[in-house]
Amino acid sequence: MQILVSNDDGIFAQGIQVLEDVCGEVGEVTVVAPDREQSAASHALTVARPLRPVQREPHRFQVDGTPTDCVLIALGVLLQHKPDFVFSGINHGPNMGEDVLYSGTVAAAMEGLSVGIPSVAMSYAGGNIETLASQHEWLHRLVADIVAVESFPEDTLLNVNLPPVPGPAIRGIKVTTLGRRVFSESLKRMNDPWGQETYWIGGGKSSWSGREDSDFRAVADGFISVTPLHVDLTNYKLLESVRSWNLGQ
Repeated sequence: MQILVSNDDGIFAQGIQVLEDVCGEVGEVTVVAPDREQSAASHALTVARPLRPVQREPHRFQVDGTPTDCVLIALGVLLQHKPDFVFSGINHGPNMGEDVLYSGTVAAAMEGLSVGIPSVAMSYAGGNIETLASQHEWLHRLVADIVAVESFPEDTLLNVNLPPVPGPAIRGIKVTTLGRRVFSESLKRMNDPWGQETYWIGGGKSSWSGREDSDFRAVADGFISVTPLHVDLTNYKLLESVRSWNLGQ
């Protein structure tokens, strides 16, 4: 079992070290990750300059680029054989609801999916990253069960969110839908040292909504959330309606 591990928090992040350890218990792991934090990079590619992978240890590489860059370079250059799975994470913070559209963690998994490799994005929905160590038993069980799936669904990645509780307090695993999150007051206005207006994106407040089986509800209740995602964003219910508009005729 060959597993590629990447992330968007950087190769030195605690979350990727936990994921590397867990995946190493079920297969042979190669880590290819950004050399610095790339949170909210989404599916960005670095096209304006060359990239330089650097080997830090055996089977461990850092890349001066985005999470998607890392997976591309791993599959195209660094790995001799196509891995059986791509695992991305464990992200320092949740990736639920609309987060999946911004997340570099999800994008790295999606890049694996784009070339036909079963892929999983994993995130921790808490502020105390040290708690992850206590979730090792659950993580091992989850990863082992995923890689044992005989017919992993095509065109689908799994988006996993871990609750912000110690391992013994986790209540189980739920298969979920994406919730909805609305941000407010996330754009901060300030001045630079020369008095020019600048803006900082981040922080603010958020409110959640969604079905009873949504990801944020499961995590809030102490469950591990597993959401199957696919990249086809087509709203099939509206195809005939939009066709009836006779656009351009």
